[in-house]
Amino acid sequence: MPTRKEVLMRSANLLNDFAFKYVFGEDCKEANDALKSLLTVFLERKVNHVVVKNSEMVKDYSKMKSSRLDLLVEFNDKTTVDLEMQLRQTKDNLMNRFSYYLARLHGSQDMEGKSYGQLKETIVMIFFNVNIVENDNICNTFRLKCDGDLPLVKEEKEDCMKLRAIEMPKVDLNKPLEDMNEQEKMIYYFLNCQKGMDDSKIKVMIENDEVIQMLEKRVETISDDRWKKIIEDFQKLHENEERIELQLELEETQRQMKEVQKEKEKAEKKVEEKDQEIKQMIQVMLANGMSLELISKSLSKSEDEIMELLKLLITKLIANTVFKLNDTHN
Repeated sequence: MPTRKEVLMRSANLLNDFAFKYVFGEDCKEANDALKSLLTVFLERKVNHVVVKNSEMVKDYSKMKSSRLDLLVEFNDKTTVDLEMQLRQTKDNLMNRFSYYLARLHGSQDMEGKSYGQLKETIVMIFFNVNIVENDNICNTFRLKCDGDLPLVKEEKEDCMKLRAIEMPKVDLNKPLEDMNEQEKMIYYFLNCQKGMDDSKIKVMIENDEVIQMLEKRVETISDDRWKKIIEDFQKLHENEERIELQLELEETQRQMKEVQKEKEKAEKKVEEKDQEIKQMIQVMLANGMSLELISKSLSKSEDEIMELLKLLITKLIANTVFKLNDTHN
């Protein structure tokens, strides 16, 4: 029978981006150790030292103005990684969004008085809960490349901008534990963390895998009250995010409707101007004694269309004459 603490803890799994940021981003040794393990596994490079640059954001979520729960971290060599658990189930504009984050992060470096050869590596790493790339790779790295896969730079050290996409749904959850690599094990833990020791694979990993032991230890350090606060703030912030998105969608719809109306009015004005031009041409041609048949051929319009335009022209002339007569009498 699980204790009250276990139930509360497992209700706030690591797919909750509040919990994810709190577990890996809090300013404490346990969180930092867990973060180093996470980065080592998914960047496939040994990370011995890392500093969280925005750890203050995890202290009080209720005061956050932005719903973006990223972790901005820096290594000893000044490599910067922007890390995020992305919960959206749709692909809409996701890669555009993260490409923008990468460009903004890379461009934020202070280069005053420095050469561009001193630019440091910047990486945006996202855990997706939806498939993004049409291949079987769990991790895909996007770089600046020319058509035909030719790299923009010749040396690896000059390749300073990377977008690292980790697609969690690609992990086969039924795969035997002994056949899983470190990335698959960690993602399995993320996806099933709330089950705890009730999951046979989680149980074996907690007992035998040092990395998972470290993550579990970090999860266990969070109190009941903290989990409650994390869940509460998570719900509040995402409800607010949904309201903002709905408002933005409404504003975008209204903007598009205005654009459509503007284009419609512009098209109608062009048609009106063209009709007026044709009417004036017909008037000139009639004044020069041209027949209806000849006018029809000259303007590439049927005689019926010419007659219709003539009726409109005559109606307008009569209306103008009446208006002038009334104006004279007044």
